[in-house]
Amino acid sequence: MLRAMDELLSIGRFSRLTGLSIGALRHYHELDLLVPAQVDPETSYRSYDRGQLEDARLIARLRELDLSLPQIRAVIGADPAERQRLLVAHRGRLLALQTRTQRQIHWLNRTIDHEEPIMTETPVAAPTPLDSATERQVAVDLFNHVWTLLETPDRTPMQDDEMLHAAHASRHHWGNVGKPVNLARGEWQCSRVYAVLGRPEPALWHGRRCVALCEEHGIADFDIAFGWEAIARAQSVAGDRLAAAEAMDRARALSAGIAEEEDRELLLSDLATISVPESGASA
Repeated sequence: MLRAMDELLSIGRFSRLTGLSIGALRHYHELDLLVPAQVDPETSYRSYDRGQLEDARLIARLRELDLSLPQIRAVIGADPAERQRLLVAHRGRLLALQTRTQRQIHWLNRTIDHEEPIMTETPVAAPTPLDSATERQVAVDLFNHVWTLLETPDRTPMQDDEMLHAAHASRHHWGNVGKPVNLARGEWQCSRVYAVLGRPEPALWHGRRCVALCEEHGIADFDIAFGWEAIARAQSVAGDRLAAAEAMDRARALSAGIAEEEDRELLLSDLATISVPESGASA
């Protein structure tokens, strides 16, 4: 049975209540993104149910956040975990755009103040690429150098900076010549460095990237277990007792899948160095 007309909202009223233009509503109907509850077969007059207001307002909000229509469709159809992942990815794109815009504004300000020429006299040459064998060795050397700095007692602030930049540089070069397992280990090392420096947010970011790479490429054994160790350590630095304990439990459970006993003992000894706070707010 068709709904009574007084139970439905005209397209004009629906437009006013949602902030979406009539043209946009028609377009979303054509894309099957927001289908009217009823369409008159003779006049093609569209009517909407009040229950559709929430979806329409969500679409309007996501458009304000500069998501494309395919991205909006993906967000609306996703479960909560996937929706969060999609929004985090979009936030990353916006932050990258913000950084680029800030750099452009800085350059414009210097140009307007006559501190920077509009045209450079000579073009900037692209860096000479390393051959793969050399770049691989650079990645290995930087990785080992970070370990040396991690084990250095009484590091200076300059050495802390050197350690951080070397970890990122190693991961960068592995990104050019390494396999997924090298990328995962590079992410793990970045996470460890940030945790040692008392910076939980980037430590957690890189720990999660390590686990994500392991899951995406089917990397098991000690690599994924150490990924969860990195997450546990980052959560401990953040003061999140519950999340740290949960991540440690995941790492211990995965230790059973480590083939070499020496690797398993190394993981368990590393987990023993993580201090789980007595209390703390969940992230």
